[in-house]
Amino acid sequence: MPPPMGTDGTGAGLTVADHLTPEAVDFAHRLVRSATDADGVVPLSEQSVAVIDGSSDQIVRHVFSDAGYANVIAGRSGEPAMIEAVVDPARRRAGHGRALLVEAFDVARDVTADPAPRVWAHGDLPGAVALAAKLGLARRRELLQLRRPLPPAGDALPPLELDDRTVLRTYEGPADDAEILRVNNAAFDWHPEQGGWTQAQITERVRSDWFDAKGLFLAFDAGSPEHLLGFHWTKVHDPSLGEVYIVGVDPAAQGRGLGRLLTLAGLHHLADRHIGEVELYVEGDNVAALHTYERLGFTRYAIDVAYG
Repeated sequence: MPPPMGTDGTGAGLTVADHLTPEAVDFAHRLVRSATDADGVVPLSEQSVAVIDGSSDQIVRHVFSDAGYANVIAGRSGEPAMIEAVVDPARRRAGHGRALLVEAFDVARDVTADPAPRVWAHGDLPGAVALAAKLGLARRRELLQLRRPLPPAGDALPPLELDDRTVLRTYEGPADDAEILRVNNAAFDWHPEQGGWTQAQITERVRSDWFDAKGLFLAFDAGSPEHLLGFHWTKVHDPSLGEVYIVGVDPAAQGRGLGRLLTLAGLHHLADRHIGEVELYVEGDNVAALHTYERLGFTRYAIDVAYG
C-alpha cells in the first residue's frame, strides 16, 4: 500500500512534500517506532521527530516512499541542510534507503546549495555505515552519547561546592528567558542546531510536558545578580533515564569551573529524584567538555555520525 501523498509527487515511487497529511504523519511515526523497536536506537533526532508534526520555524521538506521517510531541514546561514531518514525494518536491504537518500540529497541541495548537505546516522549502525560507503559519503561530524549511572547503583557524586562569586538558583519564569537566550546564543554561536535560538525555542521547551522549572539551573555573578553566567537544563525521560539536556556557559565567564558546577547541580537534582541513569550528548571534538564529563564518571554509550 503506498504512503499517503503530500502536496506534490515525484517519480520512482517517491513523494516530496512541503507539508504532511495526517495520514502521512501517522505513517512516519509508525516507521520511527518500528525502527526504534528493531534497533534499540531512535532513528531520528528530537528536532526531526518534531518536524513530522509541523513543529519548526525552518524550511522543511519531506521525502517518503511506501518503505521509508526522510526530512530535510534547512540550516542557518552558512550551515548545511540536514537530512534524517528511516526505512521500515521489514523492507531493508532492498535499495529503499539508497533511493530515499539520493532524492533527499537532491532536495537538500535545492533548500541550501552551499555548504553541501549532510545526513545523520543515529547509532551509526552497520547498515548505515555500508549505505554511506555505497553513496560515497564521508564522516563529517560525530556526536557522542555518554551515560552515567546515578547513586545508589552508580558511584557517589562529588559534592556541590559554590564559591562566593557565584549565585545558583533555578528558573523563576519568563523574566529569565532573555538572559538564557543571550547566553545560549553566545555559547553555541558555532553550533548548527543549538545556536541562533529565538524566544520560540525557549517557549516551546518550557511548554513541553517534560519541563520542570526545578531542573533548570542558573548561575549568576554575585556582584551583578542580573547577569547570567551559565545554565544547565535537565530533562527526565522516565524514572530510569534523565538527561543533561543543555549546559551553556557565557564565553566571557569561561575558566571559572561553571560547566562542572552546573552539570553537578543537575546531576544531584536527578539523583534526588531517584533517576537511575543520566545521558548527555557532546561533540566528538569538544575535548574540554569530554574531559569534564569523563571526570564526572560518564562513559561512551553510543555515537551519531553526520555524513556528507
